Amino acid sequence: MAGHIQDRWYKTETGANGKSVRARTDRHGKGMRYRARYIGPDGTEKSKSFPDGQKRLADQWLAHIEADMSRGQYLDPAASRVTFRQYAEKWLSTQTTDMTTRESVESALRGHAIPYLGPRPLGSFKPEHIRDWLSELEKAVPASSYRRVIYNNVSTVLNAAVDDGHLPKNPCHAQSVRPPAAGTGRVVPWSAERVFAVRAALPERYRAAVDLGGGCGLRQGEIFGLPADEIRFDSGWLHIVNQVRVTKQGLVFAPPKRNKVRDVPLSDRVAHVLKQHMETFPPVEITLPWLRADGPRVTKRLLFTRLDGAGAVRRTDFNDRAWKPALVEAGVIPQPKPGERYQSAREHGMHALRHFYASVLLDAGENVKALSHYLGHNDPGFTLRVYTHLMPSSDARARKAVDGLYESTGPAPDGPQTAPER
Repeated sequence: MAGHIQDRWYKTETGANGKSVRARTDRHGKGMRYRARYIGPDGTEKSKSFPDGQKRLADQWLAHIEADMSRGQYLDPAASRVTFRQYAEKWLSTQTTDMTTRESVESALRGHAIPYLGPRPLGSFKPEHIRDWLSELEKAVPASSYRRVIYNNVSTVLNAAVDDGHLPKNPCHAQSVRPPAAGTGRVVPWSAERVFAVRAALPERYRAAVDLGGGCGLRQGEIFGLPADEIRFDSGWLHIVNQVRVTKQGLVFAPPKRNKVRDVPLSDRVAHVLKQHMETFPPVEITLPWLRADGPRVTKRLLFTRLDGAGAVRRTDFNDRAWKPALVEAGVIPQPKPGERYQSAREHGMHALRHFYASVLLDAGENVKALSHYLGHNDPGFTLRVYTHLMPSSDARARKAVDGLYESTGPAPDGPQTAPER
């Protein structure tokens, strides 16, 4: 047996005749009678109390502990009492991924998982709790693809909790739990008409941002962090070395995502737009800390600033005050009713401009490896998986190649349309 059962209502004493007898203790009739005790794998004593009449349950509990130890499935009761909130907070603090990724995961957990799952002890989790949470999540988050992202984050936290001995298995892996659908996963690029309609609807100060997104493939943070001296008008290149990033402590300068410093081709048309923009809105020296609020201060001459010109553009403010109103004016999303917020538009954020850029380059015959570099992706395979359906089909290329061969050799060959009459 992994331990023993202590009866706190009786004790064994030696009687006058030298024989052992049972005697009542001072606790007789008060509180829990039985205490099951054992030594855990860490060498410390563990215990659990049971009321009078439940000695058999105490024996069964100890037997279960012993079986778990022998199978290597033992869980410390104290660890299983840690709540999802407590563990998720600790897990978030230890993540070493890219800062943007960490903030995205933290936002998903704090906004949609911790408020519902937070108070529950990890050891008490069952599949039904995940199913209930997913039902509530569906009401709060319409987009199935984003619900799946949130679900995957929760499952990752619970996987770590299993590894750390807080619960025996991840309830997200149960057959009765159906993850949110992943969605089609196929990028649907904007039309040129939509791109220029949104551009025209933006305040004049921000219209050139659309050209950098749709004409150079820059991310939103890279657009708002683009310094004037990294635009190489003479050679036709943009040098992407930093971005403006939003952190909980405020705005900071940071390297591009995954530290992918890169050069991007600058077309003559986009270069002309940028020159006009800089004449109308001269670059402003903006000083921000590097990487984190307590980082060294760095000053850069930025192309884009707030509407009052006094500071760097905060992504969230721009989205609410400039981008979404432009989407409404361009007919991309509906006008909100009085008192309501703008419709969620994840698929219509500024990232849509990068998809447009990719579709234009692929349609023009640019190779995936070059496109991957221009977009700042780590792996051309990722670029291919995201945009492969936008590439010109091989059958279309085959027809075009054969037609070109015949066109170069003279008149069209005889066929059904040219066969002589008999």
